[in-house]
Amino acid sequence: MNKNYIFSLLGLLLFSIGNAQSYKKPLVSAIKETDLRKDMYELAADQFWGREAGTLDELKVSMWLADKAKEAGMKPAGDNGTFFQFFDMYRHQTTPQSSLKIGDTQLKLWKDFLVAEPVNASVDAEIVYAGNTEPEELAKLNLKGKVLAINASDKNIDKEMTLFVRRYPGFVRTKYYNKATELGAKAIIFITDDISDKSWVEVLPQMTRGTYGVEGLREKITNNIPVLWIKRENANWVKNNPKVSLNLLTETYKYPSVNIIGKIEGTDPVLKKEYVLLSGHQDHDGIRHPVKNDTIYNGADDNASTCVAMLAMARAYKKQPGKRSVLFVFHGAEERGLLGSRWHAAHPVVPKENIVAVLNGDMIGRNDNNEAALLGGNAPHKNSEELVKMAEDANNESTKFNYLKDWDSPNHAEYFYFRSDHLPYAKVGIPAIFFTSVLHDQYHTPQDESENINYKKLYKMTEWMYRTSWKVANEAERPKIISNFTLER
Repeated sequence: MNKNYIFSLLGLLLFSIGNAQSYKKPLVSAIKETDLRKDMYELAADQFWGREAGTLDELKVSMWLADKAKEAGMKPAGDNGTFFQFFDMYRHQTTPQSSLKIGDTQLKLWKDFLVAEPVNASVDAEIVYAGNTEPEELAKLNLKGKVLAINASDKNIDKEMTLFVRRYPGFVRTKYYNKATELGAKAIIFITDDISDKSWVEVLPQMTRGTYGVEGLREKITNNIPVLWIKRENANWVKNNPKVSLNLLTETYKYPSVNIIGKIEGTDPVLKKEYVLLSGHQDHDGIRHPVKNDTIYNGADDNASTCVAMLAMARAYKKQPGKRSVLFVFHGAEERGLLGSRWHAAHPVVPKENIVAVLNGDMIGRNDNNEAALLGGNAPHKNSEELVKMAEDANNESTKFNYLKDWDSPNHAEYFYFRSDHLPYAKVGIPAIFFTSVLHDQYHTPQDESENINYKKLYKMTEWMYRTSWKVANEAERPKIISNFTLER
């Protein structure tokens, strides 16, 4: 054996040892189920009244999170040396001065009729009562310049969705709206059926709240035609082609909402300028209609679960930092339409090109201990082969979840990929994945409380996210974006 060969082997061995020492194993032992449980019982407690975006309760919980982020070892990464990145949330509402008269009957807003979304409208026209007509048959009617009144129908509407009753009026609107608009209708009045009768009490709070937007999204009132609802016991109001006089007025104002952002710097002189973004949302639904005598929508799984997981991961990174830095973003106003993540994706606190990947979690504390979904793990939602492989490798190393791949399908009824905070980042070209233990029957109810969390599952999901983030933080090569990535919606 010659000397050159021996020196080559020795050099390779030393390189391997050095490489192994510089890329340590993730410090999973720093993540404690007791920490997850303690933080959960504080964050999802009644004291924060459901953490609704745009309320003082959201600002109170933001202070709590900032204090916990500091305790966990994060440095502030928000605006002006703070943990806070404030943004304006636009809110549009139908005003009490709005009015509706059908024939000689003056109706009361929110009692006799509902307004599906805030629009400005002044309509004096004849009602065309269409009964049980399906959308494809509307062309037989003369709707131009008139108001369509029609019985709600669940025909051809998928009934397998979570919160179907609450979401049903929106599905009915979608079923008829485009055709009615195309035919020149000035407004639509839906008459309730069995399902929408049940939904009335559930949709009333969201309709009175109005709609929300942020810079570049729903900043202004839409030009949609009005969509109204009346109860079927009052169907005689719209029969026999009476005249209708509708005057809808709206108001728009701004609320402050906020992202809580902290960071733990990496150790590598070069790679520390790059960031792994860990993402969750802090807000939930506030105070709403009672379910089982409870009106506080605590949002333990949705999404205090990921917030406490992020705090746990921060403690691990504080004890053992990775080569790259980690950016922790607790988004505000997710429940109002991903507003906080839309804002931060457009106004990141670090250069966008320095964010190597987004690992988002939403609802990670329920259901079977051995099942979970990785949305963005399959085409057409996969936007990085390398990032998905890191998540899969991390799962194979320890947590060994069976993947619920159908939730990532473009044909899945819930369109769940499009409903959490990774989406705005994926849309601006950043590798992004979404960890979730998916929906359950207490989703968006007051029963989503701390005592109903599966803490063994929450720990496993936290470990999976952490192990994945550790790979992203330490691999020499950052994940690449798939060049032809496009979404179906």
